[in-house]
Amino acid sequence: MAHITANDLKTRGIAAIEASLAGGRTEAVVSVRGAERYVVMELEHYQHLRECELEAALAESRDDIAAGRFAAESPAKHVARLLTMIAGAKTAATPGVKARPRRSAKREVR
Repeated sequence: MAHITANDLKTRGIAAIEASLAGGRTEAVVSVRGAERYVVMELEHYQHLRECELEAALAESRDDIAAGRFAAESPAKHVARLLTMIAGAKTAATPGVKARPRRSAKREVR
């Protein structure tokens, strides 16, 4: 994989990216102060990667449906189930500890 320094980008601009992607390379790593921080690629390659990501998510959803890992419910029931799950997760995270009541946003003036 090609590498570009932030200084190269500053001085050469897009020409630095084009040179790094020349010769069939699909990606180039941009380093800032010696640390790899970013990846640049042609838009066509990025769109291909996004399509692969979406296809993987679709396959995972199809597997969940085939395995029965889904719920058919109204929006109201769905929200109620999520709120119950969230409340259960909060109490499971701190067993035996009661949540403190929230303080009012207004403070007393003394």
